[in-house]
Amino acid sequence: MSKFKVVITDYVWDTVDVEQGILGSNVDLTALHTKSEEEFLEIAADCDGLLNTYAGPITAKAMATMARCKIIARYGIGVDTIDLDAATEAGIIVTNNPSYCVEEVADHTVALLLSAARKTVRLDRAVREGRWDVMEAAPMRRLSTQTLGLVGFGNIARQVAKRMAGFGVSVLWYDPFVVAGQFDALGTKVELAEILTRSNLVSLHLPLTPQTKGMFNDEVFRKMRPDAILVNCARGAIIEQDALVRALDGGLIMGAALDTSVPEPLPLDHPLRNRLDIIINPHAAWYSVEAFAELQRGAPEEVARVLRQELPLHIVNRKVLGRSRAGL
Repeated sequence: MSKFKVVITDYVWDTVDVEQGILGSNVDLTALHTKSEEEFLEIAADCDGLLNTYAGPITAKAMATMARCKIIARYGIGVDTIDLDAATEAGIIVTNNPSYCVEEVADHTVALLLSAARKTVRLDRAVREGRWDVMEAAPMRRLSTQTLGLVGFGNIARQVAKRMAGFGVSVLWYDPFVVAGQFDALGTKVELAEILTRSNLVSLHLPLTPQTKGMFNDEVFRKMRPDAILVNCARGAIIEQDALVRALDGGLIMGAALDTSVPEPLPLDHPLRNRLDIIINPHAAWYSVEAFAELQRGAPEEVARVLRQELPLHIVNRKVLGRSRAGL
């Protein structure tokens, strides 16, 4: 019996022993460190499965070239690096790993919300620079007087709502794909316009799609409260960063806390760096020892299922079922 071939486009851990252990001895595993599809297409041309972290975008060109590929499995949650329509047309199943870091991202979002609202980072900087003055943080409002607006109401956002409600914060949420009462979750569904005009704290929990790319632009910032703080632990490209700089400079919003940006890392001379009204983290919200282990296991487990002709757990392009190359 001939072996299957699986290619890893890129990875950020020390070894791929975990992947090889999951896929088994009947799989030849090739692990690469690439950034674009042009770099891995030749090696992946005869692969049965593709594991993907960041390399991409993976386009229709790749789908056509990888004639045997049955599955593209993303290590993470977002699938904005993959042309889903092209994959479906080619009969390739696309999976993601939607639950590995829900707790971590919710916790990190709350940490950024609290740090930005209580201005702990600004105060720390002031102390380190030799100033000892509580008014470095002025103005600051009691948390229980604040309203949190969640843009997107998926698994992570609902966990953020639960955590923030414990501080007495009022919670609003907007999501065109979720109906009120669909989940046993805290908060009130409103339209996006109401989120912008009422929320002192706005947190983004959207996938990156053509519709959400650049969603927070000059027009949106003009509708926000001047005391608003914007937090983004989703995808950097949801925010037009030049518009964010203009909004901060013009006093349209009070501050921001970003775990994601475009590009990553931000250049040292980027105008978002070294501002007192911004907290910037290096795309770290997902991380914990436990989440790291689940991250590395999730995608190869999906590939292993497909190679055994079993249905994967987290299919993103479900329209492919019934016509997939895997016979599923």
